[in-house]
Amino acid sequence: MTATSWSVTRLLRDRNAALYLTGVVVSGFGTSALWLVSGVWVKDLTGSDGLAALCTATLWAPTLLGPALGALADRVRRKPLVVRTNLALALLLLPLCTVRSAASVWLLLAVLVLYGAAGVVEDAASSALVVTAVDPALLGDFNGLRMTAREGMKLVAPLTGAALYTAYGGPGVALLDACTFVLAAGLCALLRVREEPPARASRGSGRGRTAEGVRLLLAHPALRPLVLAGGATMCLASLGSSMNYAVVAALGHSPAYTGVMYAVQGVGSVGVGLVSGPALRRLGERRFAAYGIALTGVAVAGRVVPCDIALLTCSLAGGLGLPCVLVAAHTAVQREIPAAALGRATATADTLMFAPNVLGLAVGAALVELVDHRLLLPVFGGALLLTAGALGVPGRKAVRGARTGRGRPPRP
Repeated sequence: MTATSWSVTRLLRDRNAALYLTGVVVSGFGTSALWLVSGVWVKDLTGSDGLAALCTATLWAPTLLGPALGALADRVRRKPLVVRTNLALALLLLPLCTVRSAASVWLLLAVLVLYGAAGVVEDAASSALVVTAVDPALLGDFNGLRMTAREGMKLVAPLTGAALYTAYGGPGVALLDACTFVLAAGLCALLRVREEPPARASRGSGRGRTAEGVRLLLAHPALRPLVLAGGATMCLASLGSSMNYAVVAALGHSPAYTGVMYAVQGVGSVGVGLVSGPALRRLGERRFAAYGIALTGVAVAGRVVPCDIALLTCSLAGGLGLPCVLVAAHTAVQREIPAAALGRATATADTLMFAPNVLGLAVGAALVELVDHRLLLPVFGGALLLTAGALGVPGRKAVRGARTGRGRPPRP
């Protein structure tokens, strides 16, 4: 039995890990279905491409408030918070059953904003809860499998959501998503964890809690370069993905061919999640992330090759490389940050890594109209390789941390 299969088997035999991962699959299925359908739904009701695109923006927007929203996860015990947040999300989706005309699209957009905000809180609380529910030695394997579960749902759920939308409309998909959150809440309620009430210091002023989470993350010599490299990678990868329609058009395909690219990329992301745990143990978070960023850089630059096989190979390579820095950064945050501040630190890390994604998409959409994509893609790929090179050369403090076991173990 290989190291990968052994660690996966060990995780799935763990009751808490199996329950949590099942919850990720269930809720991820509903979320992925609604993510696709919301834009189609708005387009059908209004005929506006701009409003349809706004659906994705509203889901991402609360990420910008990650440090403040994540601080909420440090004020209370995490398991009850995750359960209640999932139930609240289920209730939040019910008003969407009334959205049947262009006049009520505002309600859909408002729900999506609240949906995104609740998701930030739930992700922060879940990341902190995982530390108490899963063997710390298997955190890398767990985060990799969580990535596999989420990406796997992105391959399956959109097709199911589209079929359900065709048959029953947007309200049918909203009800499906609500049911998945109820199931996820039930699975989380079955977790066996011991959580102490948060210390009084964790209940201080909101501004103080937020600032403390940011300080802990950015002042840490091992976490700061990982998270900043993650943000740079997401920005550059988004700039590259903004060129996809131009790349596809240059090969003589219709825009729908981008769906094939994303499917192949998703297969790569599912695969890398399965090997993340052993790779992290062998390479460490920093080198694992650097290798993934370098592979992403090659994949982005390689899209200039005018060949279908090359394009799909680069899509697969991008799917393999891009998640590495995210898995490495999340695992490092869970290992290094004290449990009392883990919620706000996780949310801050997500903000620093995912907010640049929005910037990259916006800037890339403008650049592709002004500059030939064959000139831009090698530049973005080269910048990713430079990012990988900078991350792959640790400073003295990071090296000392690695030699002494990469920091203290997380507190229960």
